[in-house]
Amino acid sequence: MVNPIEALNKIFDSRIRLGVMSILIVNDSVSFNELKQMLELTDGNLASHLNTLEQADYLKVQKAFIGKKTNTTYFITDLGRQAFKAHLDALEKMIKGV
Repeated sequence: MVNPIEALNKIFDSRIRLGVMSILIVNDSVSFNELKQMLELTDGNLASHLNTLEQADYLKVQKAFIGKKTNTTYFITDLGRQAFKAHLDALEKMIKGV
């Protein structure tokens, strides 16, 4: 049996990345500005955490123009969904074991 603490995903140690994934797992897509507003973060802080999740292939990015403004939208990937659910399962096992 795997120790639940070892089953935790280090990428989700950050409360910001945990928040991003929590939002994305229940929404089809979320724009950069919506994430920024919901999590009350600066552009740079949010962007660095989104980059970490994108590098892990946990989310995908779609960039488009609305008029003359860019609109960046984020979607959770199947890999991201699986990894996040596994992380939540490990947290639940830890809590139940206490």
